[in-house]
Amino acid sequence: MLRALIYLLPLALTIYAFIDCLNTPEDEAKHLPKVAWVFIILLFWIVGPIVWLAAGKMRNAPEGGRTPSEWHRKHRTTWVAPDDNPDFLKSLKDETKKDESLLKDWEADLRRREEEIKRRESGAGPEDQAPPATS
Repeated sequence: MLRALIYLLPLALTIYAFIDCLNTPEDEAKHLPKVAWVFIILLFWIVGPIVWLAAGKMRNAPEGGRTPSEWHRKHRTTWVAPDDNPDFLKSLKDETKKDESLLKDWEADLRRREEEIKRRESGAGPEDQAPPATS
């Protein structure tokens, strides 16, 4: 078992370093072109992967990120609790004003309908009706 481990560990390290090198963008490979790193990893299958992992790749991503998702991740705004968020509080006030105006309209419509029902019950005809109040 120990003999197999002696061969499997360097092979796994070589495969990992090879795939990592292939997935690394060209401008993140340090000191040598990426093609040279691939040959070093494959030809020197114990030392090559270790050198690649230690010195061949920039470990810090470029500023601003490479993809839109990375850019958004780095430029995220901080989270603000709803009771501290002025935009949220303003939206609540706006919704409250809309709800209040809708409620006033409903109440006026309800009063108008109640008056109409009272007139009908009292015997007044539709010709005796007063013109509807406009608001």
